[in-house]
Amino acid sequence: MSLVTEEIKASASEIYHGDEICQEKSKFLLEEVGMPRGLLPLRDIEECGYVKDTGFVWLKQKKSITHRFEKIGKLVSYATEVTAVVEKGKIKKLTGVKTKELLVWITLSDIQVDDPPTGKITFKTPSGLFRTFPVSAFEIEGEQVKGSKGKDEEKQVNGAVEVKEV
Repeated sequence: MSLVTEEIKASASEIYHGDEICQEKSKFLLEEVGMPRGLLPLRDIEECGYVKDTGFVWLKQKKSITHRFEKIGKLVSYATEVTAVVEKGKIKKLTGVKTKELLVWITLSDIQVDDPPTGKITFKTPSGLFRTFPVSAFEIEGEQVKGSKGKDEEKQVNGAVEVKEV
């Protein structure tokens, strides 16, 4: 059952359809709230929306995916529908995202970037367990990082640079 009702859609400030625009808007929103842009590596997004008054956000993709964040060696599963309430430096009431710890999939409920910035991001579960990682583990490879030394400096990871076609 979808958490995104027709009522929520009617109150939405923004609704987009199609992978390309939804990828762009989701990364922009993550950046706006101070989160790393690579936090939601979703594919084939069909719909995304944002209710500005409450901070409620949703993303719907064609099928669930599992992504490995190489820098920290963690598997994360994203359901076909991911919802959350966002505010500056925080993602709360997160649904549709799980991480694998040992042999068990654990639901994530909150994500928070340290304020003032320390370069750390904390993931919390509904039971109160949490893990902290470097924010850099969730940046998009090849993208320029704000505050980097040179204007045209590219971020390189393990010698690889992402090249985007235009």
